[in-house]
Amino acid sequence: MVRTAAITVRCRSVVGTLLMCGCSLPALATPTAQGLQIPGSGTSGLPWNIVVLLTLLTLLPALLLAMTPLLRLLVIFHFLRQALGTQSVPTNQTLAGLSLVLTFFLMQPVGAAIYQQAWIPLDARQITVWEALDRGAGPLRQFMLKFVREKDAALFVELAKLPPPRSPEDLPMRVVAPAYMLSELKVAFQIGAVLFLPFLVIDLVVASITTSMGMLQLPPVVISTPIKILLFVMVDGWNLLVGSLMKSFS
Repeated sequence: MVRTAAITVRCRSVVGTLLMCGCSLPALATPTAQGLQIPGSGTSGLPWNIVVLLTLLTLLPALLLAMTPLLRLLVIFHFLRQALGTQSVPTNQTLAGLSLVLTFFLMQPVGAAIYQQAWIPLDARQITVWEALDRGAGPLRQFMLKFVREKDAALFVELAKLPPPRSPEDLPMRVVAPAYMLSELKVAFQIGAVLFLPFLVIDLVVASITTSMGMLQLPPVVISTPIKILLFVMVDGWNLLVGSLMKSFS
């Protein structure tokens, strides 16, 4: 009985202590609204810069092909590989990587202008998203208009049933972008044809020599391909080609 009474007294003392401290327990156990507040969910609004960034990342491959020199560079490099007779060297990944590096090099001034005119005011919440897109399209339109042929621009103006513009700067982007792609494809095929000519001459000479010697069982490509590669290396072909391509965009 004595032990039971002692245990009961101890339990009552513990319960009393908890009741005395009860006023501070809810403050620790109950989460406040401030503790559950989500960062950035206050009155600042939706972070539009993140939305714009994610949208641009989704459209980045299409934008690179339609509005940058990447299209011309890729077509020319594939023409060069076929002219050399090397079917898989350099690989597609190598040609794409080289084209991307050269594209970033050429588009760096345009990207800097877009960053200054559109992204910085948008990040500072001085302009809206649509105003930022309109400002960012300006430097890109000026770059593309330098390489758009008048014939291609007139074609898409006619297809879009738009009135004739007073100046090229009045053309909308839905006309400038496809006209730019057509102009780039034409230039790329012209340069590719010029690249093919010297290697085609080598193929013809080797084929005529092997045929006259009676080497019918040995394909002429087996002999002409090392000669073409050796000639391309001796004249420092990559330096000449890349230098000419970079100067064509200046």
